[in-house]
Amino acid sequence: MSELTCLELSVILWIVHVVLQAVYGNVELQAGYLFTSRDKPPAPSGLLFGRSTRALANYVENLTPFVALALALIVTQRAGGLGATIWIVARVVYIPLYLFDVVYARTAVWAISIVGLLMMLWRLIGF
Repeated sequence: MSELTCLELSVILWIVHVVLQAVYGNVELQAGYLFTSRDKPPAPSGLLFGRSTRALANYVENLTPFVALALALIVTQRAGGLGATIWIVARVVYIPLYLFDVVYARTAVWAISIVGLLMMLWRLIGF
């Protein structure tokens, strides 16, 4: 996949993360909490809202360097490597592994996504 396609998919994946968090939040939090200004921290009763919240935070942390690298590769016309594809596939696989607490596999898949970012960086540098 091209870097541009992976950028488009990364936005769809962000939407998936947000929707999952909202769905689990509506199940686990008091009615109407997600419609408030959220001044008080939530008190979820189950695990999936907390996990989906942390998975979203992790995704956002990793999305920033991905977007920067993808745009830089496109602008410098150095696009075409596999790094972006590896990153997006790993991030898709990461969601269920995080939600269902598959500890070692989750960390391995996260590491694979970082390898994808490093591949993009190396391509940008000129390797």
